[in-house]
Amino acid sequence: MPERTVIGWDIGGAHAKACLLQGGEVLDVAQWPCALWMGMDRLDAVLQAARQRWAGLAEAQHAVTMTGEMVDLFADREDGVRKIAAELARALPAPDPPRLGGGPGAVHFFAGDAGWCRDAEVPALWNSIASANWLATARHAAQCVGTGLLMDIGSTTTDLIAFRNGRVLTHSRTDAQRLASGELVYHGVVRTPLCAVAQRIDWLGTPHNVMNELFATTADVYRLTGELNPAHDLHPSADNADKELDATRQRLARMIGLDRRDGSPGEWLDFARSWRAVQVGVLGGEMRRVMETHELAHDAVIVSAGCGDFLVRDVVASARAGTPQPWTADRHVAYGRDVVRARTQAGTGRAAVQDWAQVCAPCVAVATLFDMDPSVCGSSRSAAA
Repeated sequence: MPERTVIGWDIGGAHAKACLLQGGEVLDVAQWPCALWMGMDRLDAVLQAARQRWAGLAEAQHAVTMTGEMVDLFADREDGVRKIAAELARALPAPDPPRLGGGPGAVHFFAGDAGWCRDAEVPALWNSIASANWLATARHAAQCVGTGLLMDIGSTTTDLIAFRNGRVLTHSRTDAQRLASGELVYHGVVRTPLCAVAQRIDWLGTPHNVMNELFATTADVYRLTGELNPAHDLHPSADNADKELDATRQRLARMIGLDRRDGSPGEWLDFARSWRAVQVGVLGGEMRRVMETHELAHDAVIVSAGCGDFLVRDVVASARAGTPQPWTADRHVAYGRDVVRARTQAGTGRAAVQDWAQVCAPCVAVATLFDMDPSVCGSSRSAAA
């Protein structure tokens, strides 16, 4: 019997991510820019790119999660969920006639605690479907690791999710609830405006007020420190200028009313590191709050994910520094390398698949959870596998 193919989708407002899974193993992972606020044609372009990348797309089963319903293209979140789901159901149709049992070609939407649903059920379950991608990643990590904390630092946001004995601990489900609890932090390593990171920042030893303008983003910081992979730097810069280092320095300089020529390359690098330290401190404080809320042991396993995973160790160190008792050495596993089952295929090395699974964790998680779920007709494995 041929191995079943599942494609997992994470449809965001700025990126769309997809995972090709066969026989329970990840063969390929891809990310495309998807400025959904500019129109649904951006999603159509992503689907076309996926068709070109993966032959037989229409014969796969599709597991979908999303966050793109938040963009201002839509009247509200319900409208966004409905329209994204309708477009995917239209563009990824089941064979005609449909096969019994939710066979190949079926599109299934991840509805968190409500399980999986088809497009006809989306209107009733839209609030469970909206922005549930973090829950898919956390559930998969919990199943595989047992007890720990997921730290997914992405281009735009950071998720901090505690789990114990294979179960996600938080009762929060919506973005609003997670913003209140600290489990969702709108800090990322690419798209976050620097004026949202700090109100005052040091330049050559003197604190300066920050200009509240979209002059620069965190991509400028991590591009200058050399930590941001160019493959993850997909969106235009704040001024639509190029991304070489002098242009990056000029954007950072504007944040405090200066120009690039007012400092040396070394001074601008120190300035970037000051922004980095502030962001690390913010994330460390939120991590500490989440761990204390859920009474998670200080030696809990940290499961890292996202294109900003290069910050994880420093965030953990920052969280430790704010506690009265010493922490033992943290145990750190990478979602893409240590949790995901990856398979080498022609033209794609296993390490490359693992690297992209690390960056695009929710689409991998949603594909894997769907493939393992015995409640979905036709699943080849059990949830305990």
